Amino acid sequence: MTLRIAEIFGPTIQGEGALIGEPTVFVRAGGCDYRCHWCDSLHAVDCSHRHEWRPMEAREIWAEVRRLSAGQPLTVSLSGGNPAIQDFAPLIALGRAGGYRFACETQGSIAQPWFGDLAMLVLSPKPPSSGQVVDWDAFDRCLSAAEGAGRRVLKIVIFDQADLDWAREVAARYPDLPLYLQPGNPETDPETPVEPQALADRLLWLVENTVGRGWLKPHILPQLHVLIWGNRRGV
Repeated sequence: MTLRIAEIFGPTIQGEGALIGEPTVFVRAGGCDYRCHWCDSLHAVDCSHRHEWRPMEAREIWAEVRRLSAGQPLTVSLSGGNPAIQDFAPLIALGRAGGYRFACETQGSIAQPWFGDLAMLVLSPKPPSSGQVVDWDAFDRCLSAAEGAGRRVLKIVIFDQADLDWAREVAARYPDLPLYLQPGNPETDPETPVEPQALADRLLWLVENTVGRGWLKPHILPQLHVLIWGNRRGV
């Protein structure tokens, strides 16, 4: 069985969410069942890029992860696209046997049995600004599939007040899940420089409208990788 892989890169640091700053090798899957308006990884989403994706066996991916990490166990992040549309169980088994930890980020649209083998499942439901509609029954199935995982967390990208209001509703629906919020980056063109002050302004707005208004549940974080490297691929 082969997996469609858009890119494998690292080690670098995780740039967002609950594992921010964690040394990580990224395995980015090709293919996605969503088409978010502000997607910043279309090269791993849209089928027009399919010719760039590489069919790889789990052992090939594992060999590349080990080469990049020089055999030092670390966190491997399964991202995309939506990695949940493919079967990463064989890769996870190989990596765990070698002492590596696996995290996965998905929108929660497709449940997989291998979610339970993860050190962390990051469920990132897409807010109204994405143009997508969350199937909460499917989302709940993802949560159930990950009951054996080390941690299950929520991460929501916020672009505007409507997104923030929606995030409050999601937090109320899942009060026991840790919640991470981050300001969205509206500029997705890898050739366009990112303006650090604009990123800081969006982060400040998010802080003022959560903690500043007495909502103390969420962890508020920047998109650290965007701040450091901009919109470039492979970081």
